Amino acid sequence: METEIRFKIRHRETFADGESFGNTGQYERIAGEIRFAVDPDSDAYSMVVDLKHAPRNDHGFVEFATDFYILKPADLAQGNRRLLYDVNNRGALRMLQFFNDAVHSNTPSTTEHAGNGFLMRRGYSLVWSGWQGDIMPGDGRQTMRLPIATENGEEITGVTRSEFIVDEHGVLSMPLSANGYTSSYEAISTDTRDATFTMREYESDQRQPIADDDWAFARLQNGRPIPSAFHCHLPRGFKPGWIYELVYTAKNPNVQGLGLTGVRDLISFLLHDEADTKGTPNPLRLNGTRMEKAYGWGRSQSGRFLREFVYRGYNEDSQGRRVFDAISPHVSGGGRVVLNYRFAQPGRYPRPHDDHLYPSDSFPFSYSVISDPMTGKTDGILKRPDSDPLVIHTQTSSEYWTRRGSLVHTDSIGNDIPEHHKTRVFHFAGSQHNADPLGGNPNLEYARYRANPLNTTPLLRAVIDALDAWATDATPPPDSMFPRRSDETGVPADVAARVFPKIPNVEHPDNSNRLFFQNHGPEFDAGIASNEPPIEDRSREYIVLVPQVDADGNETPGIRTPHIQVPLATYTGWNYRPAGSAEQAIAGTTGGYHPLPVNRAQRDDTGDPRLSVEERYGSKARYVRLIALTAQRMVERRLLLEEDADRYVALAMEHDFEAI
Repeated sequence: METEIRFKIRHRETFADGESFGNTGQYERIAGEIRFAVDPDSDAYSMVVDLKHAPRNDHGFVEFATDFYILKPADLAQGNRRLLYDVNNRGALRMLQFFNDAVHSNTPSTTEHAGNGFLMRRGYSLVWSGWQGDIMPGDGRQTMRLPIATENGEEITGVTRSEFIVDEHGVLSMPLSANGYTSSYEAISTDTRDATFTMREYESDQRQPIADDDWAFARLQNGRPIPSAFHCHLPRGFKPGWIYELVYTAKNPNVQGLGLTGVRDLISFLLHDEADTKGTPNPLRLNGTRMEKAYGWGRSQSGRFLREFVYRGYNEDSQGRRVFDAISPHVSGGGRVVLNYRFAQPGRYPRPHDDHLYPSDSFPFSYSVISDPMTGKTDGILKRPDSDPLVIHTQTSSEYWTRRGSLVHTDSIGNDIPEHHKTRVFHFAGSQHNADPLGGNPNLEYARYRANPLNTTPLLRAVIDALDAWATDATPPPDSMFPRRSDETGVPADVAARVFPKIPNVEHPDNSNRLFFQNHGPEFDAGIASNEPPIEDRSREYIVLVPQVDADGNETPGIRTPHIQVPLATYTGWNYRPAGSAEQAIAGTTGGYHPLPVNRAQRDDTGDPRLSVEERYGSKARYVRLIALTAQRMVERRLLLEEDADRYVALAMEHDFEAI
């Protein structure tokens, strides 16, 4: 036996006060810890960086552990026999929030955490577990306990880079991880002369050195700096929006790649095994009922995990069986997660301003195998026909602007590539990376324009139904819908800028998140980055495209929700940082929202070129009819569920048309 799995169940109780969900009935929640022991000499673990340097138990196995959380039908026979795994995002559970329109919780237990009950009504068994080994406990986050690698009993050290960007004045000290929920790699020395610390306002600016005696490896305690190999202290304070970059030598890397094998081995166990190593029954087996298929879903970082998981071959278990029958990465853009590396920082990802040089966006980007003149390689994410899952990849406008999303379906020079027969790619037109389905506007205080509130959870519900039908009975999903170079719906940023309307006081970007070839060092393919920061070759640039827009500034390609087809605003996937905080930089993955003028008088008064609401619709009744018609057409195309079409109509009827 090359893998031992032991479940330690700490909580087992009825979910949501015993609420019954359609034909599925009641749900049960199970939570606790899973302990793994793996043979580091087995072929099944040969890909894990530094595993051979991890401590072994008396049997020669390497041990690690993870939290887990399960919501399952109380009577498994009443469920759909489908396991839906949510790759947690920095320890947070997101599936119920984005499928059920539920109040977010990392320990879902109440009726408000069930939301509209969509996934429960479908009968899914929902599973979460830790996979990111640097997530710290707190707020119910899913965590992992991983071994520290050493070499012949000596500490392993290596060059590491941290980046800090703050959004408010008065910040004097930061963890080296740049946040309070991720652990930091310890510096081998608190002597600032052994590190390099720089600052610059914009990513393309020249780095300005910070003198050795102007900062310290320290944290604040009762307002006083205390030496700390895990913190950076700048007495004069960090300037909001500026990029502070610290390159230092760190020690004691944990074996982060076990996050990939932990997910693989857990899903394989839940699909195939009766009991764990100590005889604890599989919680997803009961009286002959077992899971027949497994699907993986993840948003943002978690979607990048799924792309890396499949690309690196982890979708095949130790016995050669497929793990996930289908996956749906959401808002991952063209990247993969940087996890199986020494001193990995999987929480970081490159945007135009923030963490721009972190290496999660590297060839291959597409699911289809293609040749890349930048690297001289031929590769793709789906290259193992026996274990490759079905894939529905979904992304918003923000991924095209800030996450190089076009590279999912174009080559290095921006040309369309043939689609892989196991994939669909859907662009959710006009939406931003993260919009609260309950109506909140995130990051309002950290952007120049109002954040984009467009809700796309109805599209996610239609997608998961399509994914299940595809995996279950080979019913093909709708055809892919995304910007294409061939029909000029995928264009360079400056081309979209020329079409975008001259909305008063709104500035359109001329560039998206540009990507040049990066050299991270000779051992990078083996999991060790030695060039920090990486060396950019600006003679080799990957062409990144964005969606073209119409006269209102709303995007033309992709799945256009009723709120895009019958608009009351212009919705963008881009925004700018606020004044005084690197205000010419794009504001991460936050989109923008620009309401249409209410009537002709307001339009004339402001000089807005867009038709007003009054001129477009004339009456609330006509607006409601158009929303209903648009929603029904989407239902007919399997892009929307009937229940969500009804929701769109109800929202339209509630809308306040004060001026008409």
